[in-house]
Amino acid sequence: MINQSLRQLQNQMETIIRGKTDAIKMAIVTLLGKGHLLIEDIPGVGKTTLASALAKSTECSFRRIQFTSDLLPTDIIGVTIFNQETRDFEFRQGPVFSNIVLADEINRTNPKTQSALLEAMSEKKVSVERHTFVLPDPFMVIATQNPIEYHGTFPLPESQLDRFMLHITIGYPSPEYERQAILTQSSFALLEDLGAVVSRQEIVRMQDEAEKVFTDDSVVDYLMQIIAATRSYPAIRLGASTRGAQFFLSAVKAHAYYEGRDFISPDDVKALAPLVLGHRIILKNRTAVAEAELIIRDIVDTLPVPV
Repeated sequence: MINQSLRQLQNQMETIIRGKTDAIKMAIVTLLGKGHLLIEDIPGVGKTTLASALAKSTECSFRRIQFTSDLLPTDIIGVTIFNQETRDFEFRQGPVFSNIVLADEINRTNPKTQSALLEAMSEKKVSVERHTFVLPDPFMVIATQNPIEYHGTFPLPESQLDRFMLHITIGYPSPEYERQAILTQSSFALLEDLGAVVSRQEIVRMQDEAEKVFTDDSVVDYLMQIIAATRSYPAIRLGASTRGAQFFLSAVKAHAYYEGRDFISPDDVKALAPLVLGHRIILKNRTAVAEAELIIRDIVDTLPVPV
């Protein structure tokens, strides 16, 4: 059974993002798994609102970076300046030094600036001029992006995509919830009234507990069979990496913990496989992530499930 803190977090976010329970759940699972989340969808369906609601509902520091074509790496990491008083150079931290960082419309900036997040997302630290700065704990990047067909977008490099634990879409709301949305206050106005329902220390504790979820060898073998299948599937040019396998297991543990269990099951693996692996594989015909996720589902359906 889902614990009380997670239930409160889910319920509060649902007052802002109505009718999108699955998207909210996967955002929380990513946070529990110490991962980063990529949300891809058309403008105006609540990508930024979902990220902001998660941040506002937790007692974590939060910074939003609006990615534009003229954004520089120093706008993300920070910059070294000369202090006239001390007669020495000092480092001014950028917005990446926060618990939750919203990289809004990440694919509207060039690959050089996008790569400024690579070390932070992979190692939770930033290197500047021979100095290394450790990022706060917990640390999570929530990136939103528009479909690549939209004007003024740059495709994310494979190395960047591989650092996101989950890739999700939100989609249009149902007519019922869309009607509620247009008749009530805007979601951004409602966000201003949100208070934290989970403390930073509690998030760190739950992350540690999720990491200790029991993992049976048969389920790990099942997970690894899926990873291996992505490397031999005829339509796939490049399968999932070892980092992808590590993220897969972490996400599965977090999902089990979210569901209130202290062990992972094959159902956790099946539920997370398309969202963890779909954006990592490279197809021979370079089609959209949605088709890649369908291929992952096909792989999962063809493999025997452990008892």
